[in-house]
Amino acid sequence: MNNNKFNTLNDREWLRLTGIKKSTFNKMLDILKVAEIEKFKKGGKTNKLSLENRLLMTLLYWREYQTYFHLGKSFDISEANCYRNIKWIEDILIKNSDFQQLAGKKALINDYFNDKTIIIDATETPIQRPKKDKNNLILVYTVKLNHKKLKVL
Repeated sequence: MNNNKFNTLNDREWLRLTGIKKSTFNKMLDILKVAEIEKFKKGGKTNKLSLENRLLMTLLYWREYQTYFHLGKSFDISEANCYRNIKWIEDILIKNSDFQQLAGKKALINDYFNDKTIIIDATETPIQRPKKDKNNLILVYTVKLNHKKLKVL
């Protein structure tokens, strides 16, 4: 997928497509550029996609929650490479202090339950069952004699 056709979008359309403003996209891109320079100091093969396209792919994944297969086909890469790119970008952005504004999942759950009172109705309710008839009750006993089982009624 070519990033050039997304450069022509106005701010409102860009927000509808990705879920973030262009300024936030550029801020994320600056953070990722620094991380990519650090990554390639160790050496390694360059990525087929540009950093802008990889970030756009990640934002589309977050926005639409498409499968890695569909995103990979859209950007002409394999499903595994799509996963690796998204995972790398997520890890870099999570480690950055600019994007750690939200509390963790446990903190959000604890805040939710601190303000709520939960009431559980534990009253006993009778279960409808057929009534036992003492006249038609049959007892079955099994007795083991000479390796044979006999039923006594």
